[in-house]
Amino acid sequence: MRSRVLAIVLTAVALAAFGGAAFFIRVSEQQIASVRTRTRTFDAAVRETTSSILAFDADRTVASLAALGSLATNDGARASLEHAATDAANLTDSVAIFEQLSSARAAEQQAADRTEATTRAREAVALAGAAGLGLVVLLLLAGMWPTSSSREADTAVAAPASAPVPSIPSVLRAASDLCTSLGRVSDVEELRTLIGHAAELMDASGLIVWINAPGASELRPALSHGYPQEMLSRLPPLPRSADNAAARAFRTGQFQIVLARPGTSEGAVVAPLLTPAGCVGVISAEIRGGGETSDVVQALAAIFAAQLANVVHVTPQSHEQRATGTAGL
Repeated sequence: MRSRVLAIVLTAVALAAFGGAAFFIRVSEQQIASVRTRTRTFDAAVRETTSSILAFDADRTVASLAALGSLATNDGARASLEHAATDAANLTDSVAIFEQLSSARAAEQQAADRTEATTRAREAVALAGAAGLGLVVLLLLAGMWPTSSSREADTAVAAPASAPVPSIPSVLRAASDLCTSLGRVSDVEELRTLIGHAAELMDASGLIVWINAPGASELRPALSHGYPQEMLSRLPPLPRSADNAAARAFRTGQFQIVLARPGTSEGAVVAPLLTPAGCVGVISAEIRGGGETSDVVQALAAIFAAQLANVVHVTPQSHEQRATGTAGL
């Protein structure tokens, strides 16, 4: 009992770390996008000013320079624009104005590049910190491996042989590599491959990622591993109010375990995909040989779900596309 409580506490800590890192990265990416938008707007204004100069329209040039000054975000760009405005009164020295415009544009671009580089570095620190904490949690949970293995051996009478369990260092290395890859995934096909790797690490015979369509009352299968495509295409949507482990995990945001029935069905684990905006879906995995009771398997499922939640949590308009595999990440 104590090991189970400890596993839950450690998993919750890891989930909180990954969730916090994901939220920070999401906000940072929005800031980077805002900086890029301002830079594009500034460049467009520079082109407008250049057109005014080439047309020898002094009034229009002065107005364009004033607009540029209001868009400038650093002192270097503002100083260059002030010098350009001084020369623009009668357009007697167009070359000097062009040089000042070029200097202002370069200053804005350099400032944007510095901001983006600093933000990216902070994102890397946040992701590395979350991954490091996740590895610490895995190491602590790995200390309970013998107890879990013994319990599984006692309850696995007449169970079919499962694939050999990889060594603990191998599991840790593979899990950390997978978490890193999930944080960098850029398309659906790559994500499907990573889902397969996650299933292999958990010794899962099959794995399905169920996603909630915004405004809907049901979950739909979005990604899978280990199941024929024909079977998946026939799977009906799963009502969120259904009385099963996947629906309960979604409604409660809590990890679910389905114990195996010897000779009848394999056991399963179901982990909710939790984000700052709430639960967006679940991972359900059928585990071979009674492994659903293993603390390590449960911890791996919870950590993978925490990473995957931030990958599949996209804008409402693209949820339906992702569910059918027609949209990028």
